[in-house]
Amino acid sequence: MRLLVLTYKIIRNNYFLIIAWFKNLFKSAPKEIKKASLPGVLVGRVKEVVRHPNADRLRLVKVDIGDKELDIVCGAPNVSAGQKVPVATMGCILPNGMEIKESVIRGEKSCGMICAEDELGVGSDHDGIMVLTSGAIIGDLAEKYIQIK
Repeated sequence: MRLLVLTYKIIRNNYFLIIAWFKNLFKSAPKEIKKASLPGVLVGRVKEVVRHPNADRLRLVKVDIGDKELDIVCGAPNVSAGQKVPVATMGCILPNGMEIKESVIRGEKSCGMICAEDELGVGSDHDGIMVLTSGAIIGDLAEKYIQIK
């Protein structure tokens, strides 16, 4: 009985601390991400790559995704014209939880993102963008050409 009373007093005196601890515990628990599909990630063809006027390591890339052409600011060193690449379009939510929005990067508008393996949740490589096979059809869902783990 004495142990029960002692436990009750500890909980009563530290109620808010205990609640905060539990809230933090559940907030920081890893969320399982379903990697079964990549909606909003399309196959695009890099049409043009030019150096960003306000940044040495960035490039301005024009990408054809079938029904339209997107201007994208890209920092990958391996991007070049003619490549077929996975493009996350605006409104797309990547497996890591990042939502793609139109943004301005160093004074230039970016309307999507050319993705690396790790951003798509299909690998750990982040040395550059993922380049798809030449047989990939522009405008198709990129998941058709990417082995999703």
